[in-house]
This record gives sequence, structure tokens and C-alpha cells, in this order.
Amino acid sequence: MRLRSLKAFHLRIPLKKKIGHAGYVRRENDTLIVRAELSDGTVGWGEGLPRPYVTGESIDDAWSMLPEINVKPLTGDFESLADAIGQVDLIELPVAPPGRRDCFGNSVRSAIEIAFLDAACRCFNVPFSAVTQAHSVTEPIRTSVDEVRYSIVITAMNRWKECVNPLLYRLYGFKQCKLKLGLPGVDDIDSLQRVRRWIGPSIDIRVDANEAWDVAYLAPHLNALGESGISAVEQPVPHDQIAGLRKIRGQTEVPIMLDESLCSESDGRRAIDDGLCDVFNIRLSKCGGILRSHRLAVLAHRAGLSYQLGCMVGETGILSAAGRHFATSVGGIRYLEGSFDRYLVKTPLVNENLTFGRGGIAPALNAPGLGVTVDESAIHLAARRSYGFTV
Repeated sequence: MRLRSLKAFHLRIPLKKKIGHAGYVRRENDTLIVRAELSDGTVGWGEGLPRPYVTGESIDDAWSMLPEINVKPLTGDFESLADAIGQVDLIELPVAPPGRRDCFGNSVRSAIEIAFLDAACRCFNVPFSAVTQAHSVTEPIRTSVDEVRYSIVITAMNRWKECVNPLLYRLYGFKQCKLKLGLPGVDDIDSLQRVRRWIGPSIDIRVDANEAWDVAYLAPHLNALGESGISAVEQPVPHDQIAGLRKIRGQTEVPIMLDESLCSESDGRRAIDDGLCDVFNIRLSKCGGILRSHRLAVLAHRAGLSYQLGCMVGETGILSAAGRHFATSVGGIRYLEGSFDRYLVKTPLVNENLTFGRGGIAPALNAPGLGVTVDESAIHLAARRSYGFTV
């Protein structure tokens, strides 16, 4: 089997509601979708969401990168899923511009990799979760579960909704919640106390500042937040201040999670070597696809750290399905986010409804490949431009 064609699409996907946090307000997504077709006609799909404030590339950066990517490693014959993994792992992106981090372009890598491996899994009649079993580095973290439980995310909202929504989430059976903090003019402690009051004492709450705070006053702020019972704080300071987190960890009992500062294996090694965090936030698009996300999970596991599988705001069912397969095949995930599909995405690209159910529970996907049926007509209707790779 070999690759026959590879095509990229730029889609602009509207959201059903405005989503805001300390770093950005979003009403729509510029999404990169990739279609891979094998020599037998099998088709696979992948997705990546460029985020300038995370990995550095905008959708235009990602698009300009496409003609420079050498996809020749994908054009050779492969006889097994392990062979396909070896091929896609050899893809090299163009050298990042000066001043950019080595994660520049990770959304592009994610889209290509997931599309190729989706096609390979469909060809061999195995679910996408089989990639975890076939990837040699994953032996310490492999698992297989029939269902997973997602956590809920509470974003910027008014005081009334900070009372009503947490109560509804509590009644709906969620066990974990992430609260976005760090918004200008909003009292973080007041918001957390209100949410805690209405969501109840038994639900695990972690907070996410999206780089909003300054390391100079972080320790007392975290200790004050800790009085309301939080299990972790995600990306509390800007990336250029993370060196100060080593000292902060000795001044607070609140575990620190890296997100915007955890986008590549070099980021992960720095975090471990310098003692910067307790938790990795792994997101498939941000981290360059499933294979590099595997490596980050193994790196955290071996260092005695924990990890979250996060998601990209407004991702479609393609990326949500890939995340579900990761979650059901990788053990040790401390927090799980994603599958907000029908609650958030206005233009579904897959026929199946991947939205989590009561309590955040969702089943494993067992059909071949990603286990979803992509609506190609919806992709062509939403596409703003397309690009065919030379293979």
C-alpha cells in the first residue's frame, strides 16, 4: 500500500457562541483539514488548528508552509501500521523563522499525520487507537478502556451564569471542572469562590490563567486560590517567565501545569530538567500529532509527572475523534478535555455525534480508522482555499 494523493483545505468554522479567556476571544476557527488517499482508494482525514499565541503559526503561516513540506517519506510502500507510523514520523517541516520556537508548524504536522494514519488504519481494518499499540515508544503507558470521562470547562461569564452553570454541571454529573481565570477587571478569587459554592465541594476544580499572571506575585495568589480547593493551575505566567516557576513550586502546594509552554519534546525536557511543573497539558494539534503526543506522555510518565489530554477550542469531529482514540488507549491521563462538538461547532464535518453524554462520559470508537464518517460536501462548502501536494 502507498499514498496516492494528499490535499489540504482551509476552512473557517463558526462557533455557536463566543468563547473567551485571558489570551483571546474566539467566535470562529480557521481550521486546516487534510485528506489522504491511498493507492487502493482508502481515504483518511486529519485536522490541525493554527494558534499564533500557542505554537506561533497563523493559518496563513501554515498555508505558506505547505509547498515547502517534503511528503516523499509517505510515498513508499508500507505493509503494516508500524511501517506507516515509521513513514509519517519522518516528515520534516520547513525550518522555523528566526525567533520562533521549534513547535512552529505543529498544526500542519498534526493534520498530515492524522490523515495518513487514519487512512492506514482504515486500510488495515483497525481503529485509530491501534496506533498507540503499534508505536514502539508507548509500552509504559498503553491501556485499553471502553469509555472515558471528560471534564467541563467554565469560560468567561457574568456573575449570574457563574452561579447557574456550575449548579447545572453538578446536576449533570461532572466530576472535574476547569475554570478560566485571569480576565481583566475580574476578581479571580471571587469567581472561584462563587463557582466552588455552586458546583459543590466534591468536584475537582483546576484553574487556567492562559499566561495572564505575573510570576512576581504568583505564589501568594495561588495560595489564596488554593484555599477554595483547586487541584492544579494551568499556564499561570507567560512563556518568557516560566523559568521563575521553579522557585514558585517551592512556595505553593498548588500543582502547576504547562500548556502554551509545553508544545514539543524540547519543551518537555526543559520543564523536567529545570523543575518547572507537575503536569503536562498535551493537545494533539498543539504538540504536532499523536506520535509526538505519545512521546510527551511517556516523557512525563518516566519523570513522575502527570498529564492532561486537552483540546483545541472549536475543533471539529475529526480532531475530537483522534483525541478520543488517544484517551482510550493511553493510560494515566489525569484530566481529559474535548468532545464539545454539538455544543460548540456550528458546521459539523462528520456525521456521527461525538459530544460527551451525562457526566462527561463517552464511549470508545471501535470502527476502523478514526471511526467517523466525514461529510466531504460540508468540507468543500466551508473551504476557503485548497492545496494539492505533489506525491
